[in-house]
Amino acid sequence: MAVQLPIDRLRELWPQELRGARAGALLHPASVSSKLEHASRVLERLNGDLFELSAFFGPQHGFLGQTQDNMVEWTSYEHPRLHIPVYSLYGEHREPTPEMLQDVDVLVVDLQDVGSRYYTFIWTLYLCMRACEKHDLHVVVLDRPNPINGVTIEGSPIEKGYESFVGMHPIPVRHGKTIGELAGQFRDEAFPKCRLSILPMKNWERAMWFDQTGLPWVMPSPNMPTLDTATVYPGMCLLEGTNISEGRGTTRPFEIFGAPFIDAESFCRELKKLKLPGAFFRENYFQPTFNKFAGELCGGTQIHVLDRNVFRPFQTGVEIIRCIRKLYPESFAWKQPPYEYEHDKLPIQILLGGPAEDFFSD
Repeated sequence: MAVQLPIDRLRELWPQELRGARAGALLHPASVSSKLEHASRVLERLNGDLFELSAFFGPQHGFLGQTQDNMVEWTSYEHPRLHIPVYSLYGEHREPTPEMLQDVDVLVVDLQDVGSRYYTFIWTLYLCMRACEKHDLHVVVLDRPNPINGVTIEGSPIEKGYESFVGMHPIPVRHGKTIGELAGQFRDEAFPKCRLSILPMKNWERAMWFDQTGLPWVMPSPNMPTLDTATVYPGMCLLEGTNISEGRGTTRPFEIFGAPFIDAESFCRELKKLKLPGAFFRENYFQPTFNKFAGELCGGTQIHVLDRNVFRPFQTGVEIIRCIRKLYPESFAWKQPPYEYEHDKLPIQILLGGPAEDFFSD
């Protein structure tokens, strides 16, 4: 049976004590119903019945998904049809201000996560819960599937002192939880006074991958085009902490990677020797249209996941970086700050959530 989302059953699930409340909603382009209707339209239809819709909020990449790259901010504006504010939580502010919340009694959160700690939407949720706890506002999280299943976990939790906007609370890199489950963990461990309601899915099972849910895939962000992208992302995102292209500016970001100084044939040969489970590395050449090495010919590989149930993306990402450092010690470099608003520690350190030496000792 297909998974049923809370947004499809909102009239049935909406808490009775919140009827008539002034509601804000944190949404992005993948906040859609099973019939691909955007959540804003669903909320608009219920406006004046279940609640009074007063504001929208949007995370990184924008309420409309309009900003392509990391650290590209967007500004708040007025919704052209509803004439309510659409507040940016990836600009001057990443946590809602008291002014943003002044007409809100309950904040509805309906975001599609991709199962990896680096993905910033869960940290926007975290900051919203913090703000709502401060102001005694209710948070209602509409649960959605973890697209890369709710069973497999990889990577250590963040060490103290390495918190950032790609990890504000100690959870593993591949955390194995739904966004509703994460909200519950954040309340239990960080915001005990946050008034939280989690509206459940129906028919979701922990071992499911997104293509087993019967739900349509909508890009949660511009560089997350497919489930294949989400599958490799918990490891391949580590390349953002290096001078190696992670494939931004191509049609297969995070699956395609390389650099102008890499010899694709010998690189693939070395990667295959590692015998990493579930992965096949195919020689590949590409010219990114933006980001690292824009317009330059890069040699590298495309990673093909042949068995996703044994594939370990985080382990794979670490081994790929180790391999490049061994083959190209003079050309490889760690990317320097800033990265996601962190100006002191190296990007690779905040991605790993601890000292890089623990993984990449020379």
